[in-house]
Amino acid sequence: MTVSQRAAALGVAALGAAPLIVAAGLVPAAAGMGTHRQLGLPSCSWPVAFGIPCITCGMTTSFALAVRAQFVAAAAAQPAGLLLALSAALAVVVGVWGALSGRPVHRMLQPFASVRTLVLAGVVLGLAWGWKIAIARGVVA
Repeated sequence: MTVSQRAAALGVAALGAAPLIVAAGLVPAAAGMGTHRQLGLPSCSWPVAFGIPCITCGMTTSFALAVRAQFVAAAAAQPAGLLLALSAALAVVVGVWGALSGRPVHRMLQPFASVRTLVLAGVVLGLAWGWKIAIARGVVA
């Protein structure tokens, strides 16, 4: 493996680590959403406009909980957010392993790069959105 390939592997690790590092500096919102406001981002207008949470509602809170190993609370806040946080952690491990071992990162991640995985991710995101809507409407506590 060349130096540039090892650097690219470390780049993968850095891309995975970045949102986890940011999330570690945030205090998870008790409401299960709204943590993004600590980043200077505005409130989401989707609930006001449509009366339901947006599809990414609770993602930042879920990341902030996941980096604290509060996985059940992270899943409750946004199940897809927990899976994304775990995927980011996997990118860190794979990137560092690739840089140290010389094994190409794209080969380690290849099993995840498929239409099937993309469809599954879409289904999971849709189900997670349904979860947030159910929480907002008081169907689940």
